[in-house]
Amino acid sequence: MIAGLLTRRPLTRHAFARHLLAALVALFTIAAAEPVLAQAPNPNPSPASILLAKQILQLKNSTETVYAPLIRGVIEKAKNEFMQTNFMYAKDLNEVAAQLEKQFEPRAAELLDAAARIYAGHFTEAELKQILTWYQSPVGRKALVEEPKAFDQGLAYAGEWGQNFSDEVIAKMREEMKKRGKEI
Repeated sequence: MIAGLLTRRPLTRHAFARHLLAALVALFTIAAAEPVLAQAPNPNPSPASILLAKQILQLKNSTETVYAPLIRGVIEKAKNEFMQTNFMYAKDLNEVAAQLEKQFEPRAAELLDAAARIYAGHFTEAELKQILTWYQSPVGRKALVEEPKAFDQGLAYAGEWGQNFSDEVIAKMREEMKKRGKEI
């Protein structure tokens, strides 16, 4: 299914994979952000905590790397669904999709606000200040630049590894089925 999505979107496979990875990283970061004592998240973080969390997410460029691509992806998916049965409307559907991207671009702020509230619920205000300070430090700024590159390399490696592993599993499955007298 993902392969089908990758071939139908105008985003390159690499760009889509990077956006998908960024989204997953953001989700895992939020999910793994529980305090050391494994307390339940605070459902009502303070406005100051939410502001700090929002600053952290903005430093991480979350809107451009996660939320805006999510909006674009939903619009592209809807367009592609209409294109399957109305391929003669490609020009119009492309124009409408471009118009909707501009119209819905501000909705990324909704996602940023919600993510900031969730993020803030997992950290105390003092912890958020420490995190923000770290991201503003030289090593934190370097992490913001280098982490996407490292993730891209890791994703490329994982893709190659997965393909090689899949080939190995298929070969072993054929071998075992052949032992049973069944050619596949």
